[in-house]
Amino acid sequence: MAQERAAFFVDGSNWYHGCAGLGLRNLGWLDFARVCEKLAGRREWICTRYYVGRVPNRGNTQLATDQVRFLGRIRALDACISVHLGRLESRSVRNEAAAEFRRYLGNLPVRIDATVYRDLVRIANVHPRSTVMVEKAVDVQIAVDMVVMAERDWFDGMFS
Repeated sequence: MAQERAAFFVDGSNWYHGCAGLGLRNLGWLDFARVCEKLAGRREWICTRYYVGRVPNRGNTQLATDQVRFLGRIRALDACISVHLGRLESRSVRNEAAAEFRRYLGNLPVRIDATVYRDLVRIANVHPRSTVMVEKAVDVQIAVDMVVMAERDWFDGMFS
């Protein structure tokens, strides 16, 4: 009887934020190959596909450089590991901190100097909106790859 084949599909952003939420640091030094071999157990580990939005090389260029270095490191761990890039798009969102600050100033229980108050209100109104980066296309890439690879009988079990 042939050994079952295991494929891993990793949403890199969810992985990173989940690990960071647990307080784990230095994820760049994690040996994904050993983790996958351990998770595969008795199955043959055939691939790990790591999906993440590409950090643009503008604005925070250090973040883009760090991502390139990290992705190169995990690619170099094992030929079974591949990286698949989605995109990051900027979105304008309501700045909740500025809105909360304006509410707070509007309900101050004590009187403060009028000049200080005006300056604080001006500061609160400077950035009513913020720009955030939103990952696009990664979830769809993962789903399509899972279906296509399953249909082509590339694996017996997949893990996401």
